[in-house]
Amino acid sequence: MRLVDQRALPRRLRFVECGTVSELCDAIRSLVVRGAPALGVTGAFGVALAVRTERGVAAVRRAAARLREARPTAVNLAWGVDRALAAWEAGGSEAALVEAERIAAADVAANRALGAFGAELVPAGARVLTHCNAGALAAAGYGTALGVVRAAFEAGKAPTVWVDETRPVLQGARLTAWELDRLGIEATVIPDALAGSLMAAGRVDVVVVGADRIAANGDVANKVGTYPLAVLAREHDVPFYVAAPTSTIDLATPDAGAVVVEERPPEEVLRVGRERIAPAGARALNLAFDLTPGRLVTAVVTEQGVARRPYGRSLAALVRQAGA
Repeated sequence: MRLVDQRALPRRLRFVECGTVSELCDAIRSLVVRGAPALGVTGAFGVALAVRTERGVAAVRRAAARLREARPTAVNLAWGVDRALAAWEAGGSEAALVEAERIAAADVAANRALGAFGAELVPAGARVLTHCNAGALAAAGYGTALGVVRAAFEAGKAPTVWVDETRPVLQGARLTAWELDRLGIEATVIPDALAGSLMAAGRVDVVVVGADRIAANGDVANKVGTYPLAVLAREHDVPFYVAAPTSTIDLATPDAGAVVVEERPPEEVLRVGRERIAPAGARALNLAFDLTPGRLVTAVVTEQGVARRPYGRSLAALVRQAGA
């Protein structure tokens, strides 16, 4: 597998090649590849890789289990692994690769459809605030939250974007700003803590974020910092949209209380890049995600359409529609 190394951006565009499932698991954990849809595609191709490099049915299944647990919060990873594993078990060695290729192509198509639905919610000239990175880098192509911005831009609505830097790994400043620059969309990087002041000053028209898991009741797990944005958006009457494919909706997870939140190495907080910013001996808590209650979400935008409250009904209907 050949992956864009997201750790190297924006300084240079570099690729990492993974020839084993162990190497791929390391790439997932170290954020070479990240973003819920991208992890789903990676998981599916990882099973295809396991079929070619592991010996025996039991070994392939163990490899699939390792892939599934490489990042536990993003439901798409397990979804992609399970889809490709089921295809292999039913159809033999080539079936996993065929299914992975199908998932990748479907992801791009879904993101384009999602973007079109979301663009209808973006006013002309809107000042959009986004968090983390939910563009083409976080998917097989086009993007989810940035797919909405991209579709609005392509429709001539001329949106501009406030880009949360997204501490501690700076996916916004490094990745989102890089993508928007390449697309020719006007963007301004801001400290995460500035979002509330911008909303209070009336300088944000809409917030659009991605998701790593959406529970059956509409609760959302996404990059840490999403929940405070939702609270601020509610306080200042700013629409708060979550953009994600239906594969990110986990009807088996009833609410946020059932979501396992990944804790990452403290060094990501204690350093910026290779430079340590905290004193020796300082400790850090690095929860990668937070949980946003569905009551704070204005709407969930998917490739099947837009879901609104009550999410227990609307999300289930979209998932059924996707499987039809």
